[in-house]
Amino acid sequence: MSTNYTKTRALFREILEKDDLEEFLSKLKPNAENPAPQIPRTENCTQQGVNARWDLFENSEKVREQITDPQTKTQMDQYKRNIENFVGTVKVPVGLAGPLRVNGMHAQGDYYIPLATSEAALVASYSRGASLISLAGGCTSIVLNEGVTRAPAFAFDSLAEASQFALWAINHIDDLKKVAESTTRYGKFSDLRITVEGNHVYLGIEICPGDASGQNMVTIAADAICAYIAENAEIKPKYFFVEGNLSGDKKASALSFLNVRGKKVSAEAVLSAELIYKVLKTSPESMIEYWRMSALGGVMSGTIGVQGHYANGLAALYIACGQDAACVSESAVGVTRFELTEQGDLYASVTLPNLIVGTVGGGTGLPSQNACLEMMNLSGSGKARALAEVAAGLCLAGELSIIGALSAGHFTSAHQRLARGANEH
Repeated sequence: MSTNYTKTRALFREILEKDDLEEFLSKLKPNAENPAPQIPRTENCTQQGVNARWDLFENSEKVREQITDPQTKTQMDQYKRNIENFVGTVKVPVGLAGPLRVNGMHAQGDYYIPLATSEAALVASYSRGASLISLAGGCTSIVLNEGVTRAPAFAFDSLAEASQFALWAINHIDDLKKVAESTTRYGKFSDLRITVEGNHVYLGIEICPGDASGQNMVTIAADAICAYIAENAEIKPKYFFVEGNLSGDKKASALSFLNVRGKKVSAEAVLSAELIYKVLKTSPESMIEYWRMSALGGVMSGTIGVQGHYANGLAALYIACGQDAACVSESAVGVTRFELTEQGDLYASVTLPNLIVGTVGGGTGLPSQNACLEMMNLSGSGKARALAEVAAGLCLAGELSIIGALSAGHFTSAHQRLARGANEH
């Protein structure tokens, strides 16, 4: 996290050109004078509550009209379980990518995929890759593993006590499973991973969440396990926390990359040289050369996995379909691989071990988000694995399109054409 000294010096010189040193330092001191009013927290998703919060702002009528529009007013009650301090909604443009043909264990057919983004060229790129895959007969996409983790951490007086506790947890695995599953109708306890670090013990609790994304489900189950341990363990912990930062929650981590957090999915497609030239204006050989160089670039830069831009498609899909957008930080890791077949075709695959997606619960029931899921017939029970397979196919489409553009030399011109107006610089 260091910064080159010349940049640091230039930054401070710029600051001190505006203020002398004493003024600069005075700005950094704590200031408790004239505190701003607290945000009214009563009557969350009601007109009365919304009005009270907008009263914090002066001359806000134009802003308010954009955020608390008439449709939002009529749907206000539907947001009460998903937001605090409610003032309205933000409209994000939604575009369609596709068609994407998916030949999966759970997803079967052609999908027009709604993507919510303000980044020009993104939907066009994913749509191009999806159309290429569909012209080749579609991608194969399979959910290979699933489970959402939470990692409570327990502190003891000594390593000996920590070891005794770990043994106790192993011997009471059936009791811990029963406690976890008592907190949920659909989740199933699937694993317990024990990590001893000195006099600390981390219990990696894994739940198969059914059709929910599972974040809240596994947290509630882990909390119940902690309460059971506090009351029944032969060796009592000095203290414990429901999460010890070992689960990989909302961060890219080597642990979840090597295992699973959410749903692990792999997708592949085989594309002829003729089709690649027709759609991408390049060749399999050129795309493989780019992939090989970019793989080494990823290794040298220290990325977890090797891929081009999973986050672009996943963030847009998550926002459109009511997923937890922060989970893109862990979902957008994985491996892209390109190879030349004996017939001269391009074999392309992606593997993503941390797709946190659900089709029930969370934001999936909100009006616009549920409508986006309905567009793909992926709303409700029995659809989460299919959504994960579609998401992997979408990532494959994005990798093909961006690597095709880079290997053909079209990457910059496409962004200039789609992302800038004639007079923008």
